[in-house]
Amino acid sequence: MTGRIVFTGGSGKAGRDVIPYLAEKGYDILNLDLKPLDQPDVNTLVTDLTDQGQVFNALSMHFGLDRYEGGGLPTAPDAVVHFAAIPRIMITPDNVTYQTNVVSTYNVIEAAMKLGVRKVIIASSETTYGVCFAEGDKDFHTFPLEEDYDVDPMDSYGLSKVCNEKTARAFAMRFNADIYALRIANVISPEDYANFPGFLADPPSRKRNAWSYIDARDLGQIVDLCIQKDGLGFEVFNAANDTITALEPTEAFLAKYAPDTPVTREMGAHEAPISNRKIREVLGFREQHDWRKYVKV
Repeated sequence: MTGRIVFTGGSGKAGRDVIPYLAEKGYDILNLDLKPLDQPDVNTLVTDLTDQGQVFNALSMHFGLDRYEGGGLPTAPDAVVHFAAIPRIMITPDNVTYQTNVVSTYNVIEAAMKLGVRKVIIASSETTYGVCFAEGDKDFHTFPLEEDYDVDPMDSYGLSKVCNEKTARAFAMRFNADIYALRIANVISPEDYANFPGFLADPPSRKRNAWSYIDARDLGQIVDLCIQKDGLGFEVFNAANDTITALEPTEAFLAKYAPDTPVTREMGAHEAPISNRKIREVLGFREQHDWRKYVKV
């Protein structure tokens, strides 16, 4: 299916690469954001997603001025991709971060369901695994990090994402809909590969990201695969690339830099600690942008 998508937060770091990927695949896209997106043929509708009235209206409007030429009334989109959020702690006060992310997600999913949309993809986060914004040096419980991990964040951002997953599950059950939550790893845009030599030289600096990442263009592939895959109900998927951001083999590296975290299964030679096995097996994800293509080692 390629159809009409409402994408929230498309002007942000991930959206700036994901939307072009989806547009190239043939999707018709309306971006809901507070800032415009510089993308041909993608209109940005300035929308406050914490205002439920604005959300209902935005999800039931024409995608652009040219659509008035056809004479037909606007209809709800085929799918909604919800990436909009305050993207981390320390941008707004903690209560504002939590409230904004939770209320906006509730509003988007509720409006989509009540307008008849039955496919929603939401951005969850690696922060649900509890270490990224932890106070002090916190160890992960186990490696690899898979979707059945007992998530335990202590920060307002990670907590908002756990709450959003529960919201998504509730609506998916109530409306018999497909709502997939992506636990997105550290998003790497093409220009960010210039930072990788520094990451490799200072391994402890990447512990909070579990030495994992997702190329923003590969994230586009994941979103496309989620839109195409029907019938799963509520699901959580790690959105991460295949490979650890380290030079040593994974198990030897983890024994050195995370010695107090048990490894619960045999890991691939350079497998990322945030496991993407589920998106590979269930959705058919195939990484296109291994960091080693762009960084001399």
